[in-house]
Amino acid sequence: MATPEMGIYGAIEFGNRVLTWVLVAIAVAALLAAWLRVPRRPSLVKLAFGACLYVPVQAVLGGITVWTGLNPWVVGLHFLASIPLVALSIALYVRSGEPDGAVVPLVPRPVVLLGRGLVGVAAAVIVLGAIVTGSGPHAGDADTPRNGLDPAMMSQFHADLVWLLVGMTVALIAALHAVKAPERAVRTAYVLLVVELLQGVIGYTQYYLDLPVLLVGLHMLGAGVLWAAVVAVPFSLRKREPSTDAVPLHYEIHGEREGDFIVEREPEPAA
Repeated sequence: MATPEMGIYGAIEFGNRVLTWVLVAIAVAALLAAWLRVPRRPSLVKLAFGACLYVPVQAVLGGITVWTGLNPWVVGLHFLASIPLVALSIALYVRSGEPDGAVVPLVPRPVVLLGRGLVGVAAAVIVLGAIVTGSGPHAGDADTPRNGLDPAMMSQFHADLVWLLVGMTVALIAALHAVKAPERAVRTAYVLLVVELLQGVIGYTQYYLDLPVLLVGLHMLGAGVLWAAVVAVPFSLRKREPSTDAVPLHYEIHGEREGDFIVEREPEPAA
């Protein structure tokens, strides 16, 4: 229970717990929607169930975080544990709009591998970002020990990986244009590049302004947006064909269309 003595930290903790229950409601609703869908698709049920399982895992990690006195390594793990949940949610969203058939690449295999490589590098960027935060002044409250690593060195490693990510994204965009990839794939890559550049501006600004709290929070928010943007890339490089085992839905309209309206058919005269 938050108390006035806890100040802003109590408000943040209380808000986090409230949002956790909102997340639980959304996860359960997604699972019910996947289960009740007609015809039911096991792939969607599995993804929704996996998302539901992650919520209690995060709750346990949150309790451990408090129990360890905001140990920066545990705090970082608590943040990073949200990354798979975001990926599961994006996969659920994408898969709900496509059939369950075989995956068909829309670009040559080297471009597909480049898209997957982007995801791996982005994950490393976010992990290093959490480590950088754990070495700086915002790893916890004033009495919380830091992780003991050199903030300047960790920031340099983090920045190097960010530039690698930007370079790979530019290379992907060039490759997509070269192979005349579908517009959706090109658009997704450009969105990722814009997110990376904005995140970079925030990152360098917070570093040279001596890490103001507001910019640090925006940079953490940007990490989540960046992850969502990069996970969408591999999905944009392929499509799925309708499954041969799928049960087709049958709709029958007992009427005739006149413009935007359906009108009842006139009964045929008796012979």
